[in-house]
Amino acid sequence: MKLGVMSALFSDRPLEQACEFCAMHGLEAIELPAGAYPGKSFFDPAKVLSSAREQDRIKGILRDHGLMLSALAVHGNPVHPKKGVARDHHAAWETAVKLAPKLGTDIVITFSGCPGGSPKDQQPNWVTCPWPSEFLDVLKYQWDRVLVPYWAAATKTLARHGVRCAWEPHPGFCVYNPDTLLQLSERATKASGVKGRTRLGANLDPSHLFWQGIDPVLAAKMIGEAGLLFHVHAKDTALDPHEGPRNGYLDARHYGRLNERSWSFRACGWGHGTEFWRPFVSMLRRHGYDHVLSIEHEDALMSVEEGFVRAVEFLQGCLIEQPAAKPWWA
Repeated sequence: MKLGVMSALFSDRPLEQACEFCAMHGLEAIELPAGAYPGKSFFDPAKVLSSAREQDRIKGILRDHGLMLSALAVHGNPVHPKKGVARDHHAAWETAVKLAPKLGTDIVITFSGCPGGSPKDQQPNWVTCPWPSEFLDVLKYQWDRVLVPYWAAATKTLARHGVRCAWEPHPGFCVYNPDTLLQLSERATKASGVKGRTRLGANLDPSHLFWQGIDPVLAAKMIGEAGLLFHVHAKDTALDPHEGPRNGYLDARHYGRLNERSWSFRACGWGHGTEFWRPFVSMLRRHGYDHVLSIEHEDALMSVEEGFVRAVEFLQGCLIEQPAAKPWWA
């Protein structure tokens, strides 16, 4: 398993400098942003798609710094009820799907998306409970008429280009936990009629699971048993021991209100220690995951470089476990 980075945090500098900084700190992989919500990117994906010279330039930069490309990231909402947003995010995703193999990866990361609650809505509607009963009508509309048809068609695109799509389970989108991920993958794959390799899987980020009360180790087991562990983000979450028990962990207060929130994103090791991260890595390995832990920095208490370096140092200590060549008793 390799240590990498979701490099959007370095998008204020040229790609060469970002790669140099990553290599200096011992990373072996990099995940490149390619549109939608992250906004910033090191290059214009559409222009790179049309230029073999630009593709060779980017691959050369990564190669010169000993970095593999773990994935292209297009975190968007391609089923947004505003047609303009949906169109733009779908176009960014489709461009990334076509570009990924040309840059050396077969993984594109995104969100499942969240439609409105009806064809007339203008904003996404994330349903979290089955009552009042009209919420079930919303879910039926979203899944039967929007999500499954969209991702069934997307599966055909993925198969055509030899690419896999890794959804990041995230509250606010229809895939937010292992169960919804497995449901949508199964239903959309079946509806697509595409046979063979499953194209719809997970970019597993434990930070979004902690505050939902989900054990990320068990989530890795559930998704791993289904063969859908495509990519993994490394980001941590600290649960406030006072605010959470008072007001719960559904918290819409701004991320900057650190003294009031019930949870906050932290660098790896500053929300949970080795008692979580080592079993998490071991569970990934148990289910055959041997790709990349991609560090994502959103810690408001640390600068970008401080949080990144601390996460690297911490995770390096969690990756030293190596599978034995043979059992100790053999």
